[in-house]
Amino acid sequence: MNALMTAALSFPDMSPALVEIDLGFLGLGSFPIRWYALAYIAGLVIGWRYALALVNRPALWGGTSPATKDDIDDLLFYVTLGVILGGRIGYILFYQLPFQFESVERDPWSLLRIWEGGMSFHGGLLGVAIAILIVAKQRGVKLMSIADIAGVVTPIGLFLGRCANFVNAELYGRHTDAPIGMVFPEANTGGTPSAYDWQANKWIYTGNEMPRHPSQLYEAVLEGLIPALVISILVWRFGLLKRPGLAAGLFLLFYGAGRSISEQFRMPDSFTSGVMPDWLTMGQLLSLPMWIGGAFLVWNALRKPPVQASA
Repeated sequence: MNALMTAALSFPDMSPALVEIDLGFLGLGSFPIRWYALAYIAGLVIGWRYALALVNRPALWGGTSPATKDDIDDLLFYVTLGVILGGRIGYILFYQLPFQFESVERDPWSLLRIWEGGMSFHGGLLGVAIAILIVAKQRGVKLMSIADIAGVVTPIGLFLGRCANFVNAELYGRHTDAPIGMVFPEANTGGTPSAYDWQANKWIYTGNEMPRHPSQLYEAVLEGLIPALVISILVWRFGLLKRPGLAAGLFLLFYGAGRSISEQFRMPDSFTSGVMPDWLTMGQLLSLPMWIGGAFLVWNALRKPPVQASA
């Protein structure tokens, strides 16, 4: 083992599943309860509770809350569908069809095998946007205020999701000799995560791994933790929600910046090699509309006076 490998951090020796349930008596084998699925569930539940806390405090909105508990309950239902369906459809449209068309042509059923991985945040974001539009129309609530709620709570789910990516040893970074470099298991056993042997309950290493940036943790901080903290401070201390659209716009700008920065350290998808230029990744390209949309929402919110409580 060379000096670089010796100095690198070791990947935590923990299973990507919290527990495995034995369903052998039903002829189904074992069923792992994975951290990734739990991250989705926790993100939705915590976000729902946080959204309720926001609408239960009219003062945050300038005196009148824009939504009721029933509105938020409906929003949770549609957002859950939007995240799952939008995330998968987005992955198909943004990654599989443009870059893996021949593989899809040979095996079209791969489009439906969501358990093998493949979710796009940008697709999930579009799904959430559609969910917000549906709720705003059906419940008669202000569109921008519902979008602001999503802008405040979404970073929580992003933080948990990126932490789950780390636990899964997926979406790791480029090679590095920096002290923060970590040796990830990279063997391909055909499962998901690809380097975990579920029969032996251990990670598989080829012996040729090199230290990489733990880019999942960079993304957890830049896309989730920092936006969650900053936006929440602005909401609770500086009346951010009194300017409709401002929280949503700031979230889009925070994510666009965080994703663009972290992509410099994240290993690009192998199937985009030779298709995308070296100086641009698909994640950065898909974040460009977020920069534009976020800047417009911030400009539009700041050009109007904040909402004031009625006398």
